[in-house]
Amino acid sequence: MTNIPYGADFGSRVPDYLQRLTRALDARLAPADEDPARLHAAMRYACDGGKRLRALLVYAAGEALGVPAAALDASACAVELIHAYSLVHDDLPAMDDDDLRRGQPTVHKAYDEATAILAGDALQTLAFEILTADDGVTSPGQRLQMVRVLAAASGSRGMAGGQAVDIESAGKKISLERLQSLHARKTGALILASLRLAACAANATPTQTEALDTYGRRIGLAFQIQDDVLDETASTETLGKTAGKDLAQEKSTYPSLLGLEGARKRASELFNEARQVLKHLPDGALQLAWLADFIQRRDH
Repeated sequence: MTNIPYGADFGSRVPDYLQRLTRALDARLAPADEDPARLHAAMRYACDGGKRLRALLVYAAGEALGVPAAALDASACAVELIHAYSLVHDDLPAMDDDDLRRGQPTVHKAYDEATAILAGDALQTLAFEILTADDGVTSPGQRLQMVRVLAAASGSRGMAGGQAVDIESAGKKISLERLQSLHARKTGALILASLRLAACAANATPTQTEALDTYGRRIGLAFQIQDDVLDETASTETLGKTAGKDLAQEKSTYPSLLGLEGARKRASELFNEARQVLKHLPDGALQLAWLADFIQRRDH
């Protein structure tokens, strides 16, 4: 019988990783009935559901580099908490003003606007608290490096900065270069950070880190192009959020600049480039190749 590389069957392990993440988040989030109960309930509500893509990237990259799952749990939780906080704030009336997320009322609709703001604040700070805790597996130096990685991805030169440019660009036609820069921060920075967190846990070599960075940048941009396409082509029911928001807010998107087919073609090219760079990782990082295929096939 031919030996199949461990990473080739990553898809069969995804349910276990998702269950592991759910347990890890549950253990780290305050109980919903702990004072202040409304805030804690809102935080849990914000973390419920979703594709968990960023956490899966942490686990997949870590597995490819031989890192035990126990050394990845904190990073997987932290990146999901940052993502959850960003969605809560992104949906606020002062931002994208959306009523639906993951098929459910957004946090400010299910609770109230003030609670949503505080829930986002608390999710963000909890992410860094988790990364600094001694997990018995990673060293203090590794954990400090992880904090730096996630902070840089979340701040004004990362996700928050991308959101600021996105707001400023509403109703304006911006260049393709500016749009790419916007999404490299708003969406791509946290995807890239997910891979870098795994690299920290693995004490990855410069060659491995560079390969993960290239993969992350390609996947992050392809993911955003997909989002732009789906916003125009998928239904609200499929997306779990309001379809057509980009057009309604007169935002520049990849389809608006490249056309739908041009945007789809560019996304396909980026996915292929991401797969090609995996040859520089152990066994071709088949875990990350599986995730590239999974992301490319998504419909929401």
